[in-house]
Amino acid sequence: MLKKNQRDDEYTDNHERWLVSYADFITLLFAFFVVMYAISSINEGKYRILSHSLVNAFKSNNSSSDVVVHQSTELMSDNDHRTQQADSIKLIDGLKALKIKKQEKMKSMAKNILHALESLVKDGQVKVTQSSSGITVEINASVLFSPGQAKLAENSSLTLQAVAHVIKEQKHEIHVEGHTDNLPIHTESFPSNWELSTARASSVIRLFVENGVEPHRLTAIGYGENRPIETNETPEGRKRNRRVTIMILSTDPDRVTEIPIAGY
Repeated sequence: MLKKNQRDDEYTDNHERWLVSYADFITLLFAFFVVMYAISSINEGKYRILSHSLVNAFKSNNSSSDVVVHQSTELMSDNDHRTQQADSIKLIDGLKALKIKKQEKMKSMAKNILHALESLVKDGQVKVTQSSSGITVEINASVLFSPGQAKLAENSSLTLQAVAHVIKEQKHEIHVEGHTDNLPIHTESFPSNWELSTARASSVIRLFVENGVEPHRLTAIGYGENRPIETNETPEGRKRNRRVTIMILSTDPDRVTEIPIAGY
């Protein structure tokens, strides 16, 4: 009988042992939630101190970076400025050298024309001048044409051939201008001084082409009596106004760019 009671007690003790494990589990779970709550709770004062410190640190770093970047930018800007200045100086020097070379070339051409027409220059029938625009060869119309005519006189060909020989090896654009006095003309061939002056300029151009000057460099212009250089009130002034002017331009010919128009 005694043995049976002992067994019942042992059985009862063993049957309630799970409570110990359950209590341990509840304790651990409680401790876990306490720790989680502690972690989730932030000390506002300490947070503000930490935040302020981080902001100051980043501001300091940004300021230092800005200074370095600004200094680097200034250094790059100075280097670029010096490079641009050097390139500009080289460009200006190159343009000056090119301009001087062109001027010397034009001066040499003017001297050659003067030498070729030396006798006519001394007689006052031909005038050669040089300017920034180019070379101007002014020939009295009486040397080239009979009064009221646009056909070159027989002896005039030698004068123009001498000029053609100098200019045919060059690339400069050439304008040939015809001028008359203010005396009206009414003929079948020339209804006015416009036609006469233009025909005279064209006759000179035709001779230049026949003597090797490239046609695309030549332009004929007729001004009639509208650009006198002397008064038309005297015979001497009218004689001076009847002239052919050969302009040898120092600049290169302008290239015309076509711009399309809507509908064409």
